[in-house]
Amino acid sequence: MKCSRAWLVILFGLVAGCGRVADLQPAPGHALPVKPMMARSTPTPADLLTLPPYARPDRVDEIMKKSEPRRHDPFDLAPPSGGAAPAVPAGTVPEPAGQTTGTTIDTPGD
Repeated sequence: MKCSRAWLVILFGLVAGCGRVADLQPAPGHALPVKPMMARSTPTPADLLTLPPYARPDRVDEIMKKSEPRRHDPFDLAPPSGGAAPAVPAGTVPEPAGQTTGTTIDTPGD
């Protein structure tokens, strides 16, 4: 009993998967889109279904084959202060930026 149901489902799936393959045509009572203003001719259904090149661009996976020095970049300039980091006295631990010590922060509701 279960085997016949399985065959019935498989048969129904195969029949449903069959279909007539034909060229695409506009729906009855409708025409193809009008010719675009700057086009030389009215596009065919195949033209309308063809993806433009920018829809699937080529990948650029250029693997660096050998190490090369960087080109000179005229915009890679040093900071106006000369680029030197501020000196910290030896033996002191630098504090994270934006935090102050010895102050309390008032919170609402205190």
